[in-house]
Amino acid sequence: MKNFKEKLALVPTKPGSYQMKNKDGVIIYVGKAKNLQRRLRSYFTRTVTGKTKMLVEDIDDFEYIVTSSELESLILEITLIKKYDPKYNILLRDDKTYPYIELTKEKYPILKVVRNVKRRKNKNYLYGPYPNVYAARRTVDMLNRLYPLRKCDTLKKDLCLYYHINQCYGYCKKKVSEEQVSKMVKEVTSFLKGDSKEVEKKIIEEMNLASEKLNFERAKELKEMLEDIHITLNKQKIDLNDNYNFDLFNYYKDKNYLSVQIFFVRNGLLVGRHEEIISSLEEEEDSLEYIIKFYDKNGILPKQLLVCEEMNRELLSSYLNIKVTTPKRGKLSSLLKLARENAKEKLEAEEEMLHHNDQLRLDAIEELKNLLHIEKASRMESFDNSHLFGTFYVGGMVVYEDFLPLKNEYRKFKISTDVLDDLSAMREVLYRRYYKVFMENLERPDLIVMDGGKTQIAVCKEVLESLHMKIPIIGLVKDDKHRTNQIMNENFEILEVNKDSNLFLFLTRIQDEVHRYAITYHRNMKAKGALSSVLDAVPGVGEVTKKELLKKFGSLKKMKMATLEELEQVVKKDIAKKLFSYLQEL
Repeated sequence: MKNFKEKLALVPTKPGSYQMKNKDGVIIYVGKAKNLQRRLRSYFTRTVTGKTKMLVEDIDDFEYIVTSSELESLILEITLIKKYDPKYNILLRDDKTYPYIELTKEKYPILKVVRNVKRRKNKNYLYGPYPNVYAARRTVDMLNRLYPLRKCDTLKKDLCLYYHINQCYGYCKKKVSEEQVSKMVKEVTSFLKGDSKEVEKKIIEEMNLASEKLNFERAKELKEMLEDIHITLNKQKIDLNDNYNFDLFNYYKDKNYLSVQIFFVRNGLLVGRHEEIISSLEEEEDSLEYIIKFYDKNGILPKQLLVCEEMNRELLSSYLNIKVTTPKRGKLSSLLKLARENAKEKLEAEEEMLHHNDQLRLDAIEELKNLLHIEKASRMESFDNSHLFGTFYVGGMVVYEDFLPLKNEYRKFKISTDVLDDLSAMREVLYRRYYKVFMENLERPDLIVMDGGKTQIAVCKEVLESLHMKIPIIGLVKDDKHRTNQIMNENFEILEVNKDSNLFLFLTRIQDEVHRYAITYHRNMKAKGALSSVLDAVPGVGEVTKKELLKKFGSLKKMKMATLEELEQVVKKDIAKKLFSYLQEL
């Protein structure tokens, strides 16, 4: 660890944001402070453990930016985190967003489940979030069966199956009054807000009608639907005012772990809960950074946010631009305490296992560093290819940090049409990846993990040498049963690693993951069967060409029937040959 005594003496005691850098000049942590000097000194003068200890050992330099207020420093901190995505800042493990139920504001509305709501430009009715996606889909399915809302994204030219089974009014051909539509929308929105009276009444009416017509199967289905509503709403009910709409956030922290609980309350109903345990630094602001990242990822903000007393409500309210409060007594205060108790119980139940797993990973990293005689083995990038009968190669890259996957940094590669073998495909993927790393000064891995032995390592060395880059390489050698058998270094030497060791297990997991990622990418393009999916498998075919092919042939079936000459009228000859060959294999 470097001595920053002289540099720290020059740091002002004003608010601001600071950035920690490693020996490569990469920003590895961004923080904020009311007093920059006091905060920065604390890293190098106090005893630190776990993730904080790893950060301090990794720091080679630091910079800071003075701001005029704590709010300004928070805005700057979040901006820099988004820009640099530092490895030691809070990482939300689950990269999925929660679904909402959307009722479109159209002449003939559609009810559906949607994600990524913050990207939606229109102002439709949105209800949620629903952490249980199955419950959201089940609710939409039930309402769509009860109410003949529009089912298709665009009106068809003729009546479809939904019309004939009485689940659509046939908006494409029939005239439907505004009163009919308005009545449906009113009842659906009332149900989604927690008032089930009209929906239950409708179900009972239809159930009685089905029984009179001796349609007992339909009557049984409706009875189960009614019971499901009762069970669901009873589970959601909490003893609150029906008009309450808020999110409630609380947490429990113990050393290097942050356990969070978020309750979503809508119209007095607990529509869902989010819980997560993440590795964190010994920083007071971790919970603040977490909640900001959570809402930045999931989109819609609640009208009100309830938080514990330890959190900076004024700062959070100013940044999110919503009401942030801490109830001192009553039911809401009890609910806030309940969230903390849940967070504590979950962490206490899992902390020992988490600590054990973290220690296993850290021990494996130390073993790998000693084997390869390198200073760092934290960030690893691994590659694999997939193809169809020796054609239409695609590549995949997975990224791991301390043997944990960074899925937002995974990359897919569509490989040139003239590539006809595995080594050429790998050469292209590696060159494209590390040319971009070199030109854009991206973070370099500490280690490249190749899916193979001597030939794969040789190709990787060749590419890195052509770019004048020096990055350690290992290869995972498989036996005749296609199972990982040995680990080879870049000098083509077999490393002595016990197959039962954690290091061997972690490396095998990386190899399995990159293989899964590459082959899934290829299979998905082929299995979808859609015209655009097929064309995605053909390098050289861009969006403009796709539209031209669609315009000329209209469907996958007609394209498969086309001759090579007909394809050549739209695409270049070399691409047409590849496309023609691929279509024959479908």
